[in-house]
Parts: sequence; C-alpha cells; structure tokens
Amino acid sequence: MFAHLKVAPPDPVFGLAEMFRADSNPAKINLTVGAYQTDDGETPILDSVKRAEELILAKESTKNYLPIDGTSNYAKLVARLIFGDRHPVISDRRYATAHTPGGTGALRISTDFLRQQCNTKTIWVGNPTWANHPQIFAAAGLHVEWFPYLTSDRRQLDFGSILDALGRAGSGDAVLLHTVCHNPTGFDLSHEQWREALAIVKERRLIPIFDFAYQGLGQGLDADAEMIREFLANGQAALICSSFSKNMGLYGERVGALTVVTEDATSTPAALSQVKSIIRTIYSTPPQHGGAIAETILSNEGLRQDWMAELETMRLRIIELRETFVQRLSMRIPDHDFGFIRQQVGMFSFSGLTREQVIRLREEFAIYAVESGRINIAGINSRNLEPLCEAIAKCVEQTASCEV
Repeated sequence: MFAHLKVAPPDPVFGLAEMFRADSNPAKINLTVGAYQTDDGETPILDSVKRAEELILAKESTKNYLPIDGTSNYAKLVARLIFGDRHPVISDRRYATAHTPGGTGALRISTDFLRQQCNTKTIWVGNPTWANHPQIFAAAGLHVEWFPYLTSDRRQLDFGSILDALGRAGSGDAVLLHTVCHNPTGFDLSHEQWREALAIVKERRLIPIFDFAYQGLGQGLDADAEMIREFLANGQAALICSSFSKNMGLYGERVGALTVVTEDATSTPAALSQVKSIIRTIYSTPPQHGGAIAETILSNEGLRQDWMAELETMRLRIIELRETFVQRLSMRIPDHDFGFIRQQVGMFSFSGLTREQVIRLREEFAIYAVESGRINIAGINSRNLEPLCEAIAKCVEQTASCEV
C-alpha cells in the first residue's frame, strides 16, 4: 500500500539541525534554528517562566480540555500585549483571539479562514521569506505571488518593488507582512515606509496577515507593535499571527495566537465562530501548559515586569552580538563592507554569504547555516565568535565570486 512513497526533502532549517546533531566535530557551530542562546550556548528557561510554572503546579487541579479557542483570559491578555490597554480595537470589541499551537498554527488557521470565508485565492509574499510560509499557504489552497523584498545584492530593502507589488494586488488578495525582525533577512521597514505601504493596503482593500512572532526583540514590546496599532485604529481589518516562542522562550510548548481584527464589532462573533470551526477540524483544542505559562506571566504584574526585564536583556544582547560580529569580520576582512549587517534587526541576519560559501563552511569547518546565507545571530557566543569569523574570512578570501 505504501510502496510508492518517496522520501520527502528535508526541511531547510530543521534538516540542518539534524545534520548538526549528528556531526561529531567538537568545534561545530550551529547558526540554523532560530532559538535564543546564552553565552554558554544553551537555550534557557526564563526565571519568570519557572516561577509561573511553580504557581501553575501549586494550584492545578485538572488536565481537562481547554475551550476550542483557549481561555477568554488568554485572549484578553494577548490583545492587551499587541494593542496596549486603551486601543480602539479593544474598546470597540473589534477583535477575536484564539489560542493556537505556535505562530505556525496561527498562520495555517488564518489562511484557511481567508480561503473558506473570504474567497481569497492569492497571497502576496516577499522573497525571501520564512522557509515554511509557502508550504503553509499552499496547503491552505492559496496561490503565492512573489515579489522582491531585497535588492539584487541582498544588502538593503527593495522598497520600490514592495510598493509596486502592493499596487498590483487585487482587492481581496492577502498580503503577508513581517511586522518586525524579518525572518530570514533581518531587514525591517522603517515607520515611514510602513505608513506608505499600509496606505496602499488600505486603498487596494487588501487583507493583511501580520506575522508578529518576535514582539519585543526588535525595538521593544510597544515600539514593535506601533505600526499594527496605528493601522488598525480606525476600522481596518486584519489578521495577526503572534507567538510566545521567542519572547518567552516557550519554543517546545508551542504557544501562539491568531487575532482576527474586524471592521466593526458586529462581525466579531461570526469571525470567532468560523475560526473555532476550523480549529475543531485540525486539533480540536489548544495545548494547555504553555498557554497557562503565558497567561500567568501576563496576568501577574510582578512576573510580567520580571519577564519584560529578561526580554530586554535578550534584545540588547542580540544587538551587542551583531555589532561585535561586524567588528570582528571587518578586522579580518577590511576590504569588505559589513555595514549592512548593522542595519538589520532581531535574531536573524542575511550574512551575504553565497550558497557555495555556506556549504564550504559546513563541510570544512562544521559551521551550520541555512544555504540562503541566513544565520542566527543569537547562536554566536564568546567561544565560537573568533573561530566563526576566521572561517568566514578564509571562505570569502579564497572564493573568487565572494559577495559578502
């Protein structure tokens, strides 16, 4: 019955992580999967998370199912984090939030929702994007229209192409918008560019899906949400896919949310009912423990303040790592300009390395990065920084076609 099956290609990120684990080289370096790491190379459990779990275990009395969309308190706390306390979306009851298995679950539900309820057939996506985006959209039955996100040298945004694509999109088409800490490039739109782009989204009556997986790791919790808040303040509709994987370190707990923002409160109950209908056919109800952690932290003011401090420490450390990485590379390869890496934001960086250079780094130096040249800045530490920069320098200097 299954003799016809063929082996599926490995995931471009997790497949490399599997190769890294199998590598016996003691000096190996992993810059693939986007998980925050300390200087010891560990992905930590935040102290605020540990204390939240202690509170949960002390009072937990059941492992019964959650509601299909999660708890109402979780929904309120997620909305408060995205919009702040007094935003019109909240006061006008224009939102419906469902607890999902990570941001990935939110993305899949959002695209099923658009396909089934809005007859959306096309989604516009910048190239490059997160490697899993096109598979999610295809599985939901959407056609992906690609547009250039970076210039040909991959060192800055191609804002003209972004505006051109939005201007060509048809009414009712969806558009994927990385809100902050763009994955995989690290290049974000400025506030002025966001305003210009979102004005076209509004004019063309496009449906934005905000991929909001890194709130707090760019400019800060409120600053990272500023453009979402501004755009949705006056009756615009959108879908927001958020996650606590990165900003709470809850990677394995799979804690996310889909927030549907409606144009007025009369549509909110129907939107939530349709989201719940989709969830029921996929996983029925969300996992309990991770959501309880996020809910406990966000509802306990002391834990919330401690979490915000831990998040700020992570954010500032990533900024420092990025700066140090550029400095060390510039010292080893002074003829090459690495200034474009300083312009990037968040955990990821398009390093400028070519596919051939990335493969050589893996095969000769046991340094693992995605073949697009994307690296996880948070995977750099005081022990591997110098070996990493030395290997990159050798690779670049000995490659005639180097483009770093």
